[in-house]
Amino acid sequence: MLQLQQVKGIGLETSDMLVNEVFWRNLRDQRALSRYVGLTGSPDESGKRRREKGLARTGRRARHGMIQLAWRFLRHQKDSALSVRFQTRVAKGKSRKTMIVAFARKLLVALWRFVTTGEVPEGVVLTPAQ
Repeated sequence: MLQLQQVKGIGLETSDMLVNEVFWRNLRDQRALSRYVGLTGSPDESGKRRREKGLARTGRRARHGMIQLAWRFLRHQKDSALSVRFQTRVAKGKSRKTMIVAFARKLLVALWRFVTTGEVPEGVVLTPAQ
């Protein structure tokens, strides 16, 4: 939890939510992580028909927390690679509402890698541990 609080823009409550809701689980890869939190589409398949129903209903608290964190991260980490990617895609005409969910998914995976392997996401500013 202290490791997450080193990331500028992540406080005690957000890191506590992520650790208690998501990171305590032993998830095998980033796709499983995204599915668990509910930041992926929910497929609807019947016979030959296949369509997306929107976001999955799982992980409601973690999903809401990640979307709030994504907005806050954009404000505090403007020069990170993730933020720059979001800004360029929005500038090309993509919907901010759709893109923030994709950004939250990318941010979640980056934070998961940071917690599990210690890999600091590119351009992310860390504050000294207190």
